[in-house]
Amino acid sequence: MVKESIPKEGQVIKVQSYKHDGNIHRVWSETTVLKGTSHVIIGGNNRTLVTESDGRTWVTREPAIVYFHAEYWFNVICMFRDDGVYYYCNLSSPFVCDEEAIKYIDYDLDIKVYPSGKYHLLDEDEYRQHMKQMNYPKDIDAILKRNVDILQQWIERKKGPFAPDFIKVWQERFHSIDRRNS
Repeated sequence: MVKESIPKEGQVIKVQSYKHDGNIHRVWSETTVLKGTSHVIIGGNNRTLVTESDGRTWVTREPAIVYFHAEYWFNVICMFRDDGVYYYCNLSSPFVCDEEAIKYIDYDLDIKVYPSGKYHLLDEDEYRQHMKQMNYPKDIDAILKRNVDILQQWIERKKGPFAPDFIKVWQERFHSIDRRNS
């Protein structure tokens, strides 16, 4: 059994995304921990190698802050582009973290948020397909639907990672740690 651990500020760690059937979905090779507690992990990355389940690789294009929570069934990636901050929100299990990586189960549904504040729920067809293929339990379906609602409220109320102060503070923290590690 793998022992859970809390990553320390400045530690570089992988992020591993799985599917409900236990198969690896995607791996981000490195994320710098900006805050690590038993409830929340906030990290930063830039031009990070990502490996897909089929072995294909790509590199992220812009700096990003990642937000994981132990109680909510979603995580949030805040991407800094020339025209503003974009958010990509994964409906997922709460995170676990061990000495190897931050880990979660990706449940297909995503919300993309634009700098204007407009947002769209994505991948509903993929969710329905995987729900049948992988036999998602009804209670998980209910939890995910409830967390879509919570996430939309956070977006509309600019709560948590959607708050302007969150972006400012963690972007500055990432740049200061990133400079120290360069």
